[in-house]
Amino acid sequence: MHALFRVALIVMIRCHPTFALKYTACMHPMTHLPFLAFVLATSCAQREAPMAASLSHTVYSPTMQKDTITFGSGCFWCTEAIFQQVDGVLSVVSGYSGGHVANPTYEQVCEKNTGHVEVCQLVYDPSKVSVDKLLEVFWQTHDPTTADRQGNDVGPQYRSVVFYHSEEQRQKAEHYRDELNKTNTFGKPVVTGIEPLLNFYRAESYHQDYYRNNRNQPYCYFVIRPKLEKFEKIFVSKK
Repeated sequence: MHALFRVALIVMIRCHPTFALKYTACMHPMTHLPFLAFVLATSCAQREAPMAASLSHTVYSPTMQKDTITFGSGCFWCTEAIFQQVDGVLSVVSGYSGGHVANPTYEQVCEKNTGHVEVCQLVYDPSKVSVDKLLEVFWQTHDPTTADRQGNDVGPQYRSVVFYHSEEQRQKAEHYRDELNKTNTFGKPVVTGIEPLLNFYRAESYHQDYYRNNRNQPYCYFVIRPKLEKFEKIFVSKK
């Protein structure tokens, strides 16, 4: 089994370098046996060309209303993929917030000592999607009861947090969190932090539109896709 893991990791490093970094630095690999077969089956020669991103090229009307909010809900690859599906969200940018190191790299954040959280900064049209709806999507698409962990992504960079940009956002986020705890919605206390945005550093370019450009990579297939399916089941069915 250990030999099989070594072979799989070599394939990941050569063919899926970004996933390999996350897998080895930020996860518990022994809990992901299904990944091995998938990784060994998806060699470099089988990888598809990246898909063209669309939200990165949103054209803004001069009269368009815009507001911004920043969410940390685990791996920003997952958060980005979900909020790119929300009507009224104009752009989603992956980055790092809340830490004490200026312009951190992904490798530094994965070392878990910069204080940063993997986040997505959303620009949205409040006439098409409300803060309340964005908060609903945020809390329904990750586990807000686990401190510094989302599934097998473990570390302070994965903590649940709302970085608000206005007093209205702060009040709504705190009210929503209080209601979740009052009704014991998740069966455990919600530990989501609600903090003012003090800094935001855009992540490296290869993190942007990650699911769209890498949807057949193992992490996208086994982790992000089920979250998107959950989102579609909960929210698309409401339309």
